[in-house]
Amino acid sequence: MRRLFGVAFVLMLAIAGATAARADEGRISLTIFKGGWIIGGSGGSGTLTFNGRRYPLSIGGLSYGLVFGGSKADLYGRVSNIRSPRDVAGVYGAVGAGAAIGVGARAIVLRNEKGAVLELSGRQVGLIADLDLSGLAIGFR
Repeated sequence: MRRLFGVAFVLMLAIAGATAARADEGRISLTIFKGGWIIGGSGGSGTLTFNGRRYPLSIGGLSYGLVFGGSKADLYGRVSNIRSPRDVAGVYGAVGAGAAIGVGARAIVLRNEKGAVLELSGRQVGLIADLDLSGLAIGFR
């Protein structure tokens, strides 16, 4: 009986390890321009570095809520829980608040429908205040 439980335990560990081993991570850099008055829009570009290769990205999005002004954000960070570069493409949602007058810091964590997680930080330049619901779409150029 102990031997049976031991074999079952080893099999469970092997299955869990194989599933976790398939998920990988990469580095990402984004430049996002945002502007608006109540309804805002954003667009920009970026680069995903995954397994030694670079992939150019395009960015677009909409915001609704308290948004006024314009800004440029340069964000860098890590993307995790991906199995291929295509897992990064998709729609990311966030509820956020921020402000920038001149130069300010920005940090955000986003998740898309495929489970990819972006952990980004960087600087934001411009004159903008926002308290909004945002959606950000990332695709390949």
